[in-house]
Amino acid sequence: MDDPLQDALRHLPHGPDFRFLDRLTALDPGRSGTGEYTVRGDEPFLGGHFPGQPLMPGVLMVEAAAQLAGTVAQSDPQVPPMPGLKLTALRAVKILGTVRPGETIRLEARITGRLGNLVQAQATAMVNGIVILQAELTLSGEVEAGR
Repeated sequence: MDDPLQDALRHLPHGPDFRFLDRLTALDPGRSGTGEYTVRGDEPFLGGHFPGQPLMPGVLMVEAAAQLAGTVAQSDPQVPPMPGLKLTALRAVKILGTVRPGETIRLEARITGRLGNLVQAQATAMVNGIVILQAELTLSGEVEAGR
């Protein structure tokens, strides 16, 4: 039997090398979701960020939040998935902490609005219960002909 949480991840267009969402832990389709990404320590970007003291880059924490928001948006049973959904705007982004290898980022995303091919979302990321990221995101996709 398929796992509906993990099945929702199939809408992510990213390849395995650029996926920052390992698993969904909760999903209210089209409304909100939670997910996790564990920084393994062998990711290529850690070698240079920073040598000897690796940290997950803040922009990749934002990307992880956007991937979760996209997964939530694309799971809406009332709205067909949009092809080419991608992050197109950021507002009120605050990077409040760091993530080191071996730590798991717990992400939360809530869809706050939709207008045509635009999706608005609020996202947070936490490590060990401490908020490390807050962001307002806009995603946009292609509108299919006839819609």
